Amino acid sequence: MTCPDTYYRRTLADNTIRPPLSGVSECETVVVGGGLAGLTTALQLARAGQQVVVLEAQRIGFGASGRNGGFVNPGFATGTDNIAAMAGVDAAQKLHRLSIEGVDFVRQTIRDLDVKAAEPRSGILSVLRHDGGAVLKAYAEQLARDFDYRLDYLDRDQVRAVLHSDRYHQGLRDPSAFHMHPLNYLRAVAGEIERLGGRIYERTAAVEANLDGAEKILRTDSGEVRARQAVVATGGYTGPLVGRLQRAFLPIATYVMVSEEAPDLIAKAITTTDAVGDNRRAGDYYRVVEGGRRLLWGGRITTRAALSGVLARQLRREMVTTYPQLEHLKTELAWSGLMSYARHMMPQIGPLQPGVWYLTAFGGHGINTTAIAGKLIAEAILGQSDRYRLFAPFGLAWAGGPAGLAVAQLTYWKLQAQDWWRERAR
Repeated sequence: MTCPDTYYRRTLADNTIRPPLSGVSECETVVVGGGLAGLTTALQLARAGQQVVVLEAQRIGFGASGRNGGFVNPGFATGTDNIAAMAGVDAAQKLHRLSIEGVDFVRQTIRDLDVKAAEPRSGILSVLRHDGGAVLKAYAEQLARDFDYRLDYLDRDQVRAVLHSDRYHQGLRDPSAFHMHPLNYLRAVAGEIERLGGRIYERTAAVEANLDGAEKILRTDSGEVRARQAVVATGGYTGPLVGRLQRAFLPIATYVMVSEEAPDLIAKAITTTDAVGDNRRAGDYYRVVEGGRRLLWGGRITTRAALSGVLARQLRREMVTTYPQLEHLKTELAWSGLMSYARHMMPQIGPLQPGVWYLTAFGGHGINTTAIAGKLIAEAILGQSDRYRLFAPFGLAWAGGPAGLAVAQLTYWKLQAQDWWRERAR
């Protein structure tokens, strides 16, 4: 199976097709999942000289890692206050530093591998759809004080000078964050793993696992892998290979579309190369691509994927209500993707049992968190650190199954209503 039809696939720089596994393969570590988390883990292990095998059920970047908005910025899907309530203030601060490190890791990898096709562009602008400048200023001051991390405050006039919409009020610009072409980044990382001696097999689903012995055995339809360590790094498309993982997250769909080429029309609404996201729970996120010739726009979440025509109309409605001047901007393509969310809204990272590791639940803030997760698990396997223990408070709690999905959708509708009333009360 090929990757889904997205803007990223249509602008792919490297369309290498890798063969499926055939026969028996032996290695030091086997990684299940060819997304950002799995490939980062494999990259770090290969850099250390380990023999690594990656098994991907579809194609590299098939899941959310290869079809997201492309934002690379610090933080997690839930806020610092919630993290502190679950893990303590000191741990929350250390975790936030890790999220910053994840951003730096991706940026440095792009530089090290000279991934020009990732097209990194500095700057992410977070904007309010209600009047709340004092809160933003306080948050910027807190990050500067606690982490020596700079955010630039923009008042209403400064925001509307670049985002020509009366929906927006104040904003914070992160000059250290950036946005990129995630699928081209993934393909470059995969190529580096192979250059270092790692083996990657596509169209190779792991269908059976024997993980209890010193030798971990993963079987596929046409072969098996034997390794000393196993890493399961799957997300919204996780199958039943390891039941505890599949039961520990909710698959949540999000949506993205890309416009036709219309640089003059787009410039009537947006005159910044920064990526933009608003403050709502499942708000809009968007950025111009191809030097401003197209607009990539994402948003909304549901517990089941909608048809492409339906989601395109929904996203267009959001875009046009924000920017009426884009009413005649045509949508060229729309797509969806499944993210994995834990009930506690934090990544799930750690040991499942001796020699077996898991990395999942990166929904909502994936690129920086998958990068640091892969780095931490590689460090643990190599005996370099036990920093993964910072994620111990966020374990594999049961996500609730179908009832959990229903509750998640009801919660989302409730939060949407709260956002709507807040905007109307401004």
